[in-house]
Amino acid sequence: MNKHVLRAAAAATTVLALAGGLAACGGQGQSDEAGGKTVTLVTHDSFAVSKPVLKKFTQRTGYTVKVLRGGDAGAAVNQAVLNKGNPQGDVFFGVDNTLLSRALDKGVFAPYKAGGLAHVPAKLQLDRDRHRVTPVDTGEICVNYDRAWFDAHDEKPPRTLEDLADARYKDLLVTPNAATSSPGLGFLLATVDEYGEKGWKGYWKKLRANGVEVVDGWEQAYNDRFSGSAGGKGKGDRPLVVSYASSPPAEVLGKKPLPDRAPTGIAERTCFRQTEFAGLLDGARNTEGGKALLDYMLGRTFQEDMPLQMFVEPAREDAELPEVFTKYGGSPKDPAAMDPGVIDAHREEWIDAWTSLVVK
Repeated sequence: MNKHVLRAAAAATTVLALAGGLAACGGQGQSDEAGGKTVTLVTHDSFAVSKPVLKKFTQRTGYTVKVLRGGDAGAAVNQAVLNKGNPQGDVFFGVDNTLLSRALDKGVFAPYKAGGLAHVPAKLQLDRDRHRVTPVDTGEICVNYDRAWFDAHDEKPPRTLEDLADARYKDLLVTPNAATSSPGLGFLLATVDEYGEKGWKGYWKKLRANGVEVVDGWEQAYNDRFSGSAGGKGKGDRPLVVSYASSPPAEVLGKKPLPDRAPTGIAERTCFRQTEFAGLLDGARNTEGGKALLDYMLGRTFQEDMPLQMFVEPAREDAELPEVFTKYGGSPKDPAAMDPGVIDAHREEWIDAWTSLVVK
């Protein structure tokens, strides 16, 4: 889950003290066992933040940050549920709207209203009555297309979900598996939202007949099978891939000179909104440090660091985006969205039905 496009490489070790070596201001006699001046952030492997931003947090609060990684977000959430009441750390980051209700229903988080929420759109505050989680970032899962391939074949790229089932796009689409991948699941949810309970299975039957390819995860889909991936050096033969709206700016990052447009685009009416949350873990040893970290994660310093670290958009609407995002990024006007409770009630049922239809 949350393998956003070209995120910084995950650490080789499970536990990484990103703020290691930074001097804490005072409280040096307190031990980590009692909370002290270390705050532990439990998260997924794709989490990334710049060292200067963590250094500023230490300078402002006196706390150093230790990051504990637990695999993909689905695995990390499952571990947090298993450790409910006796958590591995103080704050959890990385539960998204597809898994949110499970974590909330299991009592993983303690309520805390983080500073800065007034700058976060209400549509992202999915637990605004109880404040057990804080929205930190958002973005859209969308079908991406390889502009060069479509130009070379004198064909227009698809715009909608219905287009993807058209014979013009036969054998062109690759998607990560909905049972094993966050973008794969998001794409499945987009189709359920579009076609409803009575229609989404029929839609996937059409996609299967039209040659959709399913692979285990995003990296395989994007880097190995997608023809427009710089990471895969264009060796794939599928010009359509389920990825993120932030993939096009990631494709131009670091290029000199910058192109007039990104080499990839997004089919804007294929998108599903994904929002990631952080929360104070129930039973945290360092609750004050955890609250300070949540406040900081919603502050502009952290929010404006995220786009080029994790290729996501800030939850704060007043945070400034880097030019590479504003110039090359896609902005779907009306992405699909679904209540986390509805997702939780039907997720396994939908995944099982999808697997029977498309994979088996």
